[in-house]
Amino acid sequence: MKNIKFKLAMGQMFIEGGKVNQNLGEAIQMIKNAAKQDCKIIVLPECLDLGWTYPEAYKLAQPIPGKYSDILSHAAQESHIYIVAGLTEKAENQIYNAAVLISSDGKILLKHRKINVLTIAQDIYSIGDSLSVIKTPLGTIGIDICADNFFNSLALGHSLARMGAQILLSPSAWVVEANYDNNKNPYGEMWKKPYTTLAKLYDITVIGVSGVGWINTGVLKGHKYIGCSLAIGPGGNILAQGPYGESAKDLIIVEVKIIQNNIRGTAIAESLKNKGYEGP
Repeated sequence: MKNIKFKLAMGQMFIEGGKVNQNLGEAIQMIKNAAKQDCKIIVLPECLDLGWTYPEAYKLAQPIPGKYSDILSHAAQESHIYIVAGLTEKAENQIYNAAVLISSDGKILLKHRKINVLTIAQDIYSIGDSLSVIKTPLGTIGIDICADNFFNSLALGHSLARMGAQILLSPSAWVVEANYDNNKNPYGEMWKKPYTTLAKLYDITVIGVSGVGWINTGVLKGHKYIGCSLAIGPGGNILAQGPYGESAKDLIIVEVKIIQNNIRGTAIAESLKNKGYEGP
């Protein structure tokens, strides 16, 4: 099979806690703009509907499929574009920090529930219990969410890569304190290490997309989403990095190359060993 190339959009959108209609409206505009620029897929942030750690999530969250995911499915179908988006999911008496992959004809192909939920968020979100990938015309796609890619939890990313993911897409909420000095400590270094590790070992593309804006309620009140969305390609090359800041709304376009790799099962361990990795 030939390698696949296509344009992908990182939708670094504005998010305001609890403002569902406003947030979904922002997402839809990003989707339309990405489609106009011939992007095949757009990745949007974590919990884009309510905002991450929104304290009233139980009152406003919807099932998946449900009201909010249906809006995104309609947008995907209308603009003929794949969408990866983070949503707040209500499932019976539980709330999950979830992400969906929606096809260009509006079907939900994949749903992931965040596994590596931060301690500060565990009063809101239950823990996900599964990982999966899916083959698409754009390659085999895996999705996870933000802290699922912490370097000390990279077993999750390793698992998705071993399952065949050629591109790993991660809705994220990258948050800092109000007085964070980005000139002194440029944001993004903590993500480059795990993203680059997976990209080099498995010849995959890893992409994380964060929103922007102030968090106005809940445990993180006074903090801010700062964008800085990141795309690392096969070999560990930085393909794109979004601008930093609570007002740095942007649509970042990147060309993605999917590398076909026939190494499977136990042969993966030998391949990793040849690259200097002998971990679990």
